[in-house]
Amino acid sequence: MFDDGYYSQATFEACKYLDKEVSRISNCSESGYKLMMRAFQETSPLLALTALRTDSERDEQAGYKFIFSGTVMAIRNPRGHEYKIRDSIDECLDHLALISALLRRIEKAGFPLTGRGDR
Repeated sequence: MFDDGYYSQATFEACKYLDKEVSRISNCSESGYKLMMRAFQETSPLLALTALRTDSERDEQAGYKFIFSGTVMAIRNPRGHEYKIRDSIDECLDHLALISALLRRIEKAGFPLTGRGDR
């Protein structure tokens, strides 16, 4: 989609992939904001990115909870509900870089991703 100039759609598809992977890894049927807030909660997270032993590790978990939930709310949702959004190539690259960074953080925590060639 990116190569063909469909930048908004490329962003939307990448966000859907992120959402589905978090749902799969956390074994939670929620999606979007609810999924991210539940999966990355600081106490008893479904998807722990840190050992959660220190204040710093708990803060990191909390921060990522908001980055993941903010990504689906601010980037994915408008592209899923509106049809007039036209992202520039630079905006799309920024979105894809953010989503890639979030996916890499999941991998760094030891969770394998599926469909790696499609990313």
